[in-house]
Amino acid sequence: MNTEKLIHSIIQRIATGPELSKNIEEEEAEAAMSAVLSGEIDDIQSAIFLIALRMKRETMDENTGILKALVKATSSQSAKVENLIDIGNPYSGYNRSIPISSFLPPLLAELGLPTIIHGLDSVSPKFGLTHRHINLAMGLDSDISISHAKSRIENEDIGWSYLDQGMYCKELHRLVPLRNKIIKRTVLNTLETLIGPLKGENTHSILGYVHKPYPPIYAALTNSAGFDTSLLIRGVEGGIVPSLRQKGLMISYIGGVEKVSAEIDPKMIGIKQELRAIAFPRNLNIKSDKADIVDYTMALGMEALSGEKGMFYDGLVYIASLILWHLNKFDLIEEAASTVRQVLDSGRAIKRIT
Repeated sequence: MNTEKLIHSIIQRIATGPELSKNIEEEEAEAAMSAVLSGEIDDIQSAIFLIALRMKRETMDENTGILKALVKATSSQSAKVENLIDIGNPYSGYNRSIPISSFLPPLLAELGLPTIIHGLDSVSPKFGLTHRHINLAMGLDSDISISHAKSRIENEDIGWSYLDQGMYCKELHRLVPLRNKIIKRTVLNTLETLIGPLKGENTHSILGYVHKPYPPIYAALTNSAGFDTSLLIRGVEGGIVPSLRQKGLMISYIGGVEKVSAEIDPKMIGIKQELRAIAFPRNLNIKSDKADIVDYTMALGMEALSGEKGMFYDGLVYIASLILWHLNKFDLIEEAASTVRQVLDSGRAIKRIT
């Protein structure tokens, strides 16, 4: 079946209303998404395809097929490191709270865990504060090649890198304007964090989620994408940093199989905060004051990496400790937290912002 007939058949089936819409096979989803990425399908049909899938709710086969198409369109490389941490925060960013995880990679690198963090400038539905904005504010080039990112990760004095979607999956990045016109979240928001443009000898996906059904779905998809393990954390704004005030949940997977599902509590590692996250200053709006919010985030992040106590410091301690535990570096999260605090207090991690 040629592309025109395929997309015609798929749209007829998936866009027939809430009761009559039908699911499509994994191979069909992969072929359709590949055609969207290559530009064989026009923007109108591409948008209908993405919206109709979302409205009927994507199946695991559909998610897997689309992810396979994204992975095939991705330029990827392997880094010569034993363990590589892949941070998959939402690419649409944050529009209510400060992204503490933007400063996590240099800390993890100082803890002996090479780390890749990836994203893009701005995309629907949030159009929020992203890792790219923070990376630029650090004075770093946000449009480096995959090879350059690989060399940064392999460099023991740096050990981490940001990598932009425009550099590792140009076909997907080309769809950003279309996605912005669609306005609502699509399957691409779910899957783009799972592509994994860089892999190590063992690669570990760290993901946040909001809705309870997502962890086993994400775990199966990360396994399909070639990750060795995944850690799913119910984080603020769908990110990987849990609430600093109340109990949460994390689930650890190896090869897509659940290893541990555990309730987590910031108080177990001595974190006692009255707020769940660091909110944007009340006088600043993400739409009109993004530069000022970036400056505010930079100041807090650099202070935390220099050992200054506060919510940002606690957030870094919390998420880094969970990742160290997930990788079996410590038997107890409390022991991991003690080591993370020692590294932060030493100020050594800040030297890796280079």
